[in-house]
Amino acid sequence: MRKSTAVVLLIFANLFWAGNYICGKFVIGEMEPIQINFLRWLIAAVILFPLAQLIERPDWKAIFKEWKLLLVLSILGIIGYNLLLYEALYFTTSLDAALINSVNPAMIAIFAVWLLKEKLSKVNVLGLIVSLVGVLLVLTHGNLLHVFAIDYNAGDLFMLVVIISWTFYTLLSNRIKGLPPIGATAVTVALSVLVMLPFFMYSNFNWSFTPATATGILYLALFPSVGSLLFWNIGVPIVGSSYAGIFLNLITVFTAILSILLGNGINLFQIIGGLVVVLGVYLTNKKPGGKSVRRLNA
Repeated sequence: MRKSTAVVLLIFANLFWAGNYICGKFVIGEMEPIQINFLRWLIAAVILFPLAQLIERPDWKAIFKEWKLLLVLSILGIIGYNLLLYEALYFTTSLDAALINSVNPAMIAIFAVWLLKEKLSKVNVLGLIVSLVGVLLVLTHGNLLHVFAIDYNAGDLFMLVVIISWTFYTLLSNRIKGLPPIGATAVTVALSVLVMLPFFMYSNFNWSFTPATATGILYLALFPSVGSLLFWNIGVPIVGSSYAGIFLNLITVFTAILSILLGNGINLFQIIGGLVVVLGVYLTNKKPGGKSVRRLNA
């Protein structure tokens, strides 16, 4: 696959994920996080396996031999990331969650450099600091002097753990490069469903939810689940973890646009904080000599 095609897939992956923030905020008012996550991925699994067989005709035995790695990926990227995100949306807005998540590219770049024994330049370190300042602008509503005094929103703190979870998921995603992406994604999803099943069974789920909630679950299953995860798993091995991580900024951009279209509005500190984070991410991914870090895993 051409790199330009992978870039397009990464853009659409983040567009669909932005919908996860908006739609998830609505659905979380109707059911518990474990219930949302289980249902969306159960539907996704039903779609992914036939799709993989139709398009790839994969060697399922070869894929299942990597079950340990795929299990770790399912815990980090499917179970942990989404459960924590939905917990966060109980307490914070979709846009604030997306703004905090926008520090993720800087986190991915730094961990990728660290794990590969690369050295961070002074510009990279400055980028991390700038990104963190941008997030703090959002958390403190522009009053950085209150950073140690305020009572942080629980949702904001959940989002910090979400960032760590997705950072390690992205770094490990490179290891599935030799596997067919749809088949590997299908098995990863299936493993996550099996892990969540006992928790779902004991969650006192009420099947009499509204048509609007059913539509929301269906959207979460088709787009942020099947579409985004599949596009991400195809794109990351082609462009590399740190370069792919830059595209996560689009979640914030798309979430802001969707929030405005839905009439939720956006305040000055969210705009300033978001722009500061973007600047920090650019500096974090910048190599000495003026080139950005494109692919640390090549």
